[in-house]
Amino acid sequence: MLIQHKGTQSIETVRLLLRRFCKEDAEDMFDNWAKDPEVCKYLLWGPHKDVEASRSRIIQWVNQYEVGNSYVWAITLQVRNIAIGSISVEISNDSSMSCEVGYCIGKAYWSRGIMTEALLAVLHYLFNDVGYQQIQAKHDTQNVASGRVMQKAGMHFAKYEYHVGLRRDGTFYDCAVYEKHISEE
Repeated sequence: MLIQHKGTQSIETVRLLLRRFCKEDAEDMFDNWAKDPEVCKYLLWGPHKDVEASRSRIIQWVNQYEVGNSYVWAITLQVRNIAIGSISVEISNDSSMSCEVGYCIGKAYWSRGIMTEALLAVLHYLFNDVGYQQIQAKHDTQNVASGRVMQKAGMHFAKYEYHVGLRRDGTFYDCAVYEKHISEE
């Protein structure tokens, strides 16, 4: 079986609509997660200084949608069409039929199972509609909540990666790597 790229298609769950970003999402992105230092604490980017930084990033994503092998979803609640987070394929390797996903969600939506619900939906889509055989996700070892999301989505711990890089505060960080295989779907 080969990878059949379908691009970022809308995915509905019980509570969520995962959809493509649009330029109008810039204020939601900035207000709900991109400007928050606590949300961005373990991310390589951010926090954004102004809404224009969020708008610029969204324009990059929107332009990538045309390629067809780009996967970046805005996480929205079914009851309100505002972007509250993002989930995406960060690294893809078609020859090994594997990819790595990453995600981020606004602090107001933490500890409600929303990120796990979004991750489960994206894993299902990437395995069953696109054809990936293995999916990984990583988190800074200090960000244990992100690891719990991976575990709740059925991913299993694979390994640690040490001294991966520097945090914005200048300290080195280690990553915990989780993965899931199509056979576990």
